Amino acid sequence: MSGARARWRAGVCVMLAASLAACAAPQRASAPQAAQANDAQAREVRVLTLNLWHDKGDWPRRRALILAEVARLKPDLIALQEVLQRPGLRNQAQDLGEALGYRVGFVSVDPPDAPRRYGNAILIAGTGSDAQQRKLEPLDDYRSAAHVRSDKADVDFYATHLHNERGGGAIRARQVASLLAFVDASAHGARTLIAGDFNTEADAPELAALRARYADAFATAHPRLAADPARASTLNPAYLPAQRIDHVFYDRRGFAVKEARIVLNESRDGVWPSDHFGLFVRLQPLPPQR
Repeated sequence: MSGARARWRAGVCVMLAASLAACAAPQRASAPQAAQANDAQAREVRVLTLNLWHDKGDWPRRRALILAEVARLKPDLIALQEVLQRPGLRNQAQDLGEALGYRVGFVSVDPPDAPRRYGNAILIAGTGSDAQQRKLEPLDDYRSAAHVRSDKADVDFYATHLHNERGGGAIRARQVASLLAFVDASAHGARTLIAGDFNTEADAPELAALRARYADAFATAHPRLAADPARASTLNPAYLPAQRIDHVFYDRRGFAVKEARIVLNESRDGVWPSDHFGLFVRLQPLPPQR
């Protein structure tokens, strides 16, 4: 082979090798991207909030309906309101948590040794902190909030239940201020979720301070449906006028909403899970902002 032809052939080989390397590079780069996508999917956070209606109605049959639906939904974090324990009735949150395999944090303004205790609870799948409690102002309304730190996606999760009278907006506004002070004192970052029974619509004036910092997950997912109580009620019309008062609020810096829907809204043999429906939300944690 002549020297010129050898040099030509060598040049062609170099160009072919470079071309093959360029084609292979995106394939090699896609592996980390796929791993990141799988990790993001694995870190999806599922949240359920439900007012239990304490021991009203046929609690054993209601309990069975709640257990079946929670087992199907597999939420990572559950906020429960109107949780009761009394002589003859085991703490409802602890009972449900044990049956489902969740860690339970129960909070109440009632003394720890009282025979009857009523309050809120958080159920957490996986690992996290013990529950913290804050009694909400004004103290004579006997309201509280619970907080846990979930290790999944580094989430600070709060559960609460605000004043219930329709004309009690000023009281709820004070409770929101107390709740936000609790968040400021205990949250670790932007991945904050606040769930519960707020006893008012998400756009009510008394929740303005909450909305200034956090977004309504259901309204984000359903901007037109959210304002229609007949189609988006979280109160069970079998017992109460339609109204959307159970909410999950989230920090837009920490999450994107993937889904929000009403659940636990069907009866079986005339038995409803509660006088409220549940709200189930799926959120995608966002990378920390710099």
